[in-house]
Amino acid sequence: MAGSVIKKKQRYSYADYLSWDDDKRCEIIDGEVFDMTSPSLLHQSILSELFKQLVIFFDNKPCKVFVAPLDVLLAKNTSRSEEVFTVVQPDVMVVCDPKKLEERGIVGAPELVVEIISPSTSSKDNIIKRRIYEQAGVKEFWLISPIERLIRVNKLGKDGRFEREEIYDDTAQIEIAQFAGLSIDCRRVFPAMPKIRKVKAPPATRYE
Repeated sequence: MAGSVIKKKQRYSYADYLSWDDDKRCEIIDGEVFDMTSPSLLHQSILSELFKQLVIFFDNKPCKVFVAPLDVLLAKNTSRSEEVFTVVQPDVMVVCDPKKLEERGIVGAPELVVEIISPSTSSKDNIIKRRIYEQAGVKEFWLISPIERLIRVNKLGKDGRFEREEIYDDTAQIEIAQFAGLSIDCRRVFPAMPKIRKVKAPPATRYE
């Protein structure tokens, strides 16, 4: 999940990214650098459950499941560090082409990308991330809103554009067509809501 822009001097590349010696996580999107906000407990809970469901399904299958922090280099017709201007760290990724897996990370578009959003990253994930994943050819892009308890699913059409967004709530079962037999149980993805204890109202006072 991308946060605020932290550098605006020039168009930065993956080569620049590799030269930075600080430990602060960041992403580069079209040459601009964005800091990464620290994940919340709710964010990590959702990520863990979704990762678990995917790992169980893909066990002994060719596709591999990864979670952040892991660099995904998105550039067409090149993997040269100085020519890559978009490097992101999605929360969850599924990659089926072993040629895209390198020691430095994933080079090329994953089949499935999931971003778990927060209020501070919502607009960037909904607009900027959606655009770059569409342009890169990501077949399916999910946006998970922990607060709204909703999952927005964007599927790439034959024209190379994301189709009309599908929205699922915390009771849904999401069938992922590109992976036959895979169904995500949203009831398990979102933590149970705390029970609200009902307090009995005191008896009404009668006045004679």
